[in-house]
Parts: sequence; structure tokens; C-alpha cells
Amino acid sequence: MKNPLDPRHQRRQKLIAELFQFAFHKQEVSKETKDILAQKEKIDTLIEKAAPDFPIDKINKVDLAILRLGVYELLAKDAPHKVIIDEAAELAKEYGGETSPAFINGALGKVIQEI
Repeated sequence: MKNPLDPRHQRRQKLIAELFQFAFHKQEVSKETKDILAQKEKIDTLIEKAAPDFPIDKINKVDLAILRLGVYELLAKDAPHKVIIDEAAELAKEYGGETSPAFINGALGKVIQEI
């Protein structure tokens, strides 16, 4: 993330917030969040393979939201994988815990190998 005012970064922030909120309260979300949730099973399967020591229900909800967005973008976007992973790690620095950026980076790196 070179600029926190970048509209792409702000869009990702909004998506992470919606994915996080949806984990606790089933509510109306944007179309893109619905697209992510529609592929939740596939995305979660890839996350489980990439981080076998961390069951989905035990992953920090913020980290899980960032991972789901990252995997969705890796599957759906034609942006370079390095850019997607870098942005996810930046979001983890911004919203996650101390170990979140390394966890997100490692998990998404393994997802790339899987896809």
C-alpha cells in the first residue's frame, strides 16, 4: 500500500469490514462481498490446505477476513499475485495482530502453489 487514500485500498478495507461483520451478524453486504461469500467453501478449503495447523474456526476473524479476500482476489483477479499478497500483508499490519502479516503472507504464498 503506497497510499492509504488509494480507492483500491479503501475498497479492500470496506470488504474486510463486511466479511468480519458477516462472521457475527448475517446482514446485507455489497455485491463483491456476496461474490466472496458465494465461493466461501472453495476459499476456506484452500485456506485449510495452506494453513493445516489452524482450523478455520480457530483463525482470528480479522485474519480470516483478510485471507478470504486475498484468496478470492488470487482466484478472480488478473492482478499479479505479488501485489495481492503485498496488499493483504499491509491490511494485516493495519488491522491484525503482531503475527498476522507473516501468517497472511505465508498462507497466501501456499495458496498460490495450490492454484
